[in-house]
Amino acid sequence: MAQLGFIGLGKMGGRVAKRLLDAGHSVIGFNRTKSKARWLLDAGMQWGETPRQVVESADIIFSMVTNTAALREVFDGDNGILAGLTAGKVYIDMSTISVITSRDLAGRVAAKGAHMLDAPVSGNVKHVEEGTMSIIVGGEQAIFEKVQPLLYELTSKVSYVGKNGNALVMKIAINLSLPVQFLGFCEGILLAEKNGIPREVAIEAWRNSALASPATWHRAPFILEKPEEVWFDVNMMQKDMLLALELGRASDVPLPSVALSNELLTAARTMGLAHEDFAVMFDVLASMAGLNT
Repeated sequence: MAQLGFIGLGKMGGRVAKRLLDAGHSVIGFNRTKSKARWLLDAGMQWGETPRQVVESADIIFSMVTNTAALREVFDGDNGILAGLTAGKVYIDMSTISVITSRDLAGRVAAKGAHMLDAPVSGNVKHVEEGTMSIIVGGEQAIFEKVQPLLYELTSKVSYVGKNGNALVMKIAINLSLPVQFLGFCEGILLAEKNGIPREVAIEAWRNSALASPATWHRAPFILEKPEEVWFDVNMMQKDMLLALELGRASDVPLPSVALSNELLTAARTMGLAHEDFAVMFDVLASMAGLNT
């Protein structure tokens, strides 16, 4: 089994690292807050004191952090990822970040004789645990083919989409639909409720309908009872919407439904709901409709 490194052990990254451990790999990990990785250390993961130490100790290194700024924080500097990379190592970033930044980092990695793939994940924490998430990969095809068996240990849904940065383009293109779909769902449920159909009845009928997509089907119950664990909060969702709007502007692609959904997320933040699952978009609309949530 390969010697692997993993940097960024939050809700998603920690679960990906656990699947690698469960597959029998030796994993050395780093997280800015060590206490959040305790459960992985108890499961047999080794600890790296810095991102550089993780990289120096592994042949293939993964990272999965919150945003572009967080990746730069662990990538640069004397103790960062880049400092530990040497010729032949493979670095796989699974974060959802700026396409421009990712391509810049890939160039800096290549200058050291190492290889970088962008490999963002589509799915929530349950999909990661069940191995049903999808992984989209961009970078050199030969390097993708080298690590493909490892990625298939995480999920059977692996798509190669071309050069560095392309996977992030595709991930952003996919993710923009999440709040757009959910906004339409919320509007429909509220319309039904204001016309006399109980909320829970409307939700059940909608989940049994031909319009129920997997992404929205799983999140629909959250408007009746908030989840014990927040999967994807308002701040994270809005980060992806802003990446989409930035890419749309650079590409001359109008994204009116993204812009509207983004405004609802902003309204949620003004209501103090930034750290709730983005399903609280329903709360924003319900308030506008004069209904209690």
